[in-house]
Amino acid sequence: RKEYVDLYVNYVFNKSVEKPFKDFMQGFLRGCPARNWKMFFPEELQVLLQGYTKFDWYLLEKNVIYRHYKKLDQTIRNFWTVFHKLSEEKKKMFLAFLSGSDRISGYGLECFRFCIKDPQVENPDESSPYANTCYLILFLPR
Repeated sequence: RKEYVDLYVNYVFNKSVEKPFKDFMQGFLRGCPARNWKMFFPEELQVLLQGYTKFDWYLLEKNVIYRHYKKLDQTIRNFWTVFHKLSEEKKKMFLAFLSGSDRISGYGLECFRFCIKDPQVENPDESSPYANTCYLILFLPR
Protein backbone atom coordinates (compact mmCIF):
# COMPACT_ATOMS: atom_id res chain seq x y z
CA ARG A 1 0.00 0.00 0.00
CA LYS A 2 2.73 2.45 0.94
CA GLU A 3 4.41 1.98 -2.43
CA TYR A 4 1.10 2.59 -4.23
CA VAL A 5 0.44 5.75 -2.20
CA ASP A 6 3.99 7.01 -2.84
CA LEU A 7 3.65 6.37 -6.58
CA TYR A 8 0.23 8.02 -6.70
CA VAL A 9 1.40 11.11 -4.78
CA ASN A 10 4.45 11.36 -7.03
CA TYR A 11 2.21 11.16 -10.10
CA VAL A 12 -0.29 13.77 -8.87
CA PHE A 13 2.26 16.31 -7.62
CA ASN A 14 5.14 15.72 -10.03
CA LYS A 15 4.58 13.63 -13.17
CA SER A 16 1.12 14.92 -14.11
CA VAL A 17 2.28 18.56 -14.08
CA GLU A 18 5.79 18.04 -15.38
CA LYS A 19 5.16 19.16 -19.00
CA PRO A 20 3.01 22.23 -18.18
CA PHE A 21 5.48 23.26 -15.48
CA LYS A 22 8.45 22.93 -17.86
CA ASP A 23 6.59 25.06 -20.44
CA PHE A 24 5.78 27.67 -17.83
CA MET A 25 9.34 27.67 -16.49
CA GLN A 26 10.80 28.06 -19.99
CA GLY A 27 8.57 31.08 -20.68
CA PHE A 28 9.16 32.59 -17.27
CA LEU A 29 12.94 32.27 -17.52
CA ARG A 30 12.90 33.80 -21.00
CA GLY A 31 11.49 37.01 -19.52
CA CYS A 32 13.16 36.75 -16.13
CA PRO A 33 16.52 34.96 -16.39
CA ALA A 34 17.37 32.74 -13.41
CA ARG A 35 20.62 34.59 -12.71
CA ASN A 36 18.53 37.57 -11.63
CA TRP A 37 16.58 35.52 -9.07
CA LYS A 38 19.42 33.63 -7.40
CA MET A 39 20.18 36.50 -5.02
CA PHE A 40 16.80 36.07 -3.28
CA PHE A 41 15.70 33.61 -0.63
CA PRO A 42 12.44 31.85 -1.60
CA GLU A 43 10.45 33.92 0.94
CA GLU A 44 11.87 37.17 -0.46
CA LEU A 45 11.08 36.14 -4.01
CA GLN A 46 7.51 35.32 -3.05
CA VAL A 47 7.04 38.79 -1.54
CA LEU A 48 8.68 40.38 -4.57
CA LEU A 49 6.35 38.61 -7.01
CA GLN A 50 3.14 38.57 -4.96
CA GLY A 51 3.49 41.52 -2.61
CA TYR A 52 2.57 41.53 1.05
CA THR A 53 -0.80 40.07 1.98
CA LYS A 54 -0.78 40.73 5.76
CA PHE A 55 -0.75 44.25 7.08
CA ASP A 56 -0.32 46.38 10.16
CA TRP A 57 -3.26 48.69 9.48
CA TYR A 58 -2.18 51.14 12.17
CA LEU A 59 1.08 51.63 10.30
CA LEU A 60 -0.98 52.43 7.21
CA GLU A 61 -2.82 55.09 9.20
CA LYS A 62 0.45 56.48 10.53
CA ASN A 63 1.90 56.94 7.02
CA VAL A 64 -1.02 58.90 5.55
CA ILE A 65 -0.50 62.41 4.21
CA TYR A 66 -3.40 64.84 4.57
CA ARG A 67 -4.31 67.64 2.15
CA HIS A 68 -6.87 70.25 3.27
CA TYR A 69 -7.28 68.13 6.40
CA LYS A 70 -5.53 67.78 9.71
CA LYS A 71 -5.06 64.46 11.46
CA LEU A 72 -7.44 65.48 14.27
CA ASP A 73 -10.28 66.73 12.04
CA GLN A 74 -13.54 65.00 12.87
CA THR A 75 -13.92 63.57 9.34
CA ILE A 76 -10.49 61.95 9.58
CA ARG A 77 -11.10 60.59 13.08
CA ASN A 78 -14.46 59.16 11.92
CA PHE A 79 -12.82 57.62 8.87
CA TRP A 80 -10.16 55.78 10.90
CA THR A 81 -12.65 54.71 13.57
CA VAL A 82 -14.82 53.07 10.93
CA PHE A 83 -11.85 51.71 8.99
CA HIS A 84 -10.37 49.89 12.00
CA LYS A 85 -13.74 48.26 12.71
CA LEU A 86 -13.86 46.71 9.21
CA SER A 87 -13.09 43.05 8.67
CA GLU A 88 -9.72 42.12 7.18
CA GLU A 89 -11.42 41.36 3.87
CA LYS A 90 -13.12 44.78 3.76
CA LYS A 91 -9.84 46.53 4.59
CA LYS A 92 -8.22 44.77 1.64
CA MET A 93 -11.15 45.82 -0.52
CA PHE A 94 -10.49 49.42 0.52
CA LEU A 95 -6.83 48.96 -0.40
CA ALA A 96 -7.91 47.71 -3.84
CA PHE A 97 -10.26 50.72 -4.20
CA LEU A 98 -7.41 53.06 -3.30
CA SER A 99 -4.51 51.50 -5.19
CA GLY A 100 -5.94 49.02 -7.68
CA SER A 101 -4.53 46.06 -5.73
CA ASP A 102 -5.32 44.36 -2.43
CA ARG A 103 -1.60 43.86 -1.87
CA ILE A 104 1.37 46.07 -1.13
CA SER A 105 4.58 45.88 -3.17
CA GLY A 106 7.70 44.19 -1.83
CA TYR A 107 8.75 47.32 0.05
CA GLY A 108 5.94 46.80 2.57
CA LEU A 109 3.75 49.21 4.48
CA GLU A 110 6.72 51.09 5.86
CA CYS A 111 7.16 52.68 2.42
CA PHE A 112 3.50 52.75 1.34
CA ARG A 113 2.10 56.27 1.51
CA PHE A 114 -1.24 57.54 0.39
CA CYS A 115 -3.01 60.85 0.65
CA ILE A 116 -6.44 61.70 2.01
CA LYS A 117 -7.59 64.92 0.40
CA ASP A 118 -10.68 67.05 0.83
CA PRO A 119 -12.07 67.56 -2.70
CA GLN A 120 -13.59 70.83 -1.42
CA VAL A 121 -16.92 70.42 -3.17
CA GLU A 122 -19.83 72.79 -2.56
CA ASN A 123 -22.18 70.11 -1.18
CA PRO A 124 -20.01 67.46 0.50
CA ASP A 125 -23.10 65.53 1.68
CA GLU A 126 -23.98 64.93 -1.97
CA SER A 127 -20.51 63.66 -2.91
CA SER A 128 -19.08 60.18 -2.44
CA PRO A 129 -15.47 59.31 -1.71
CA TYR A 130 -13.43 58.44 -4.79
CA ALA A 131 -9.82 57.54 -5.46
CA ASN A 132 -7.05 58.31 -7.88
CA THR A 133 -5.26 54.96 -8.02
CA CYS A 134 -2.25 56.27 -9.97
CA TYR A 135 -1.34 58.82 -7.32
CA LEU A 136 -2.78 56.97 -4.29
CA ILE A 137 -5.17 59.76 -3.34
CA LEU A 138 -8.43 59.18 -1.50
CA PHE A 139 -10.78 62.11 -2.04
CA LEU A 140 -12.88 62.17 1.12
CA PRO A 141 -15.59 64.85 1.29
CA ARG A 142 -16.28 66.38 4.66
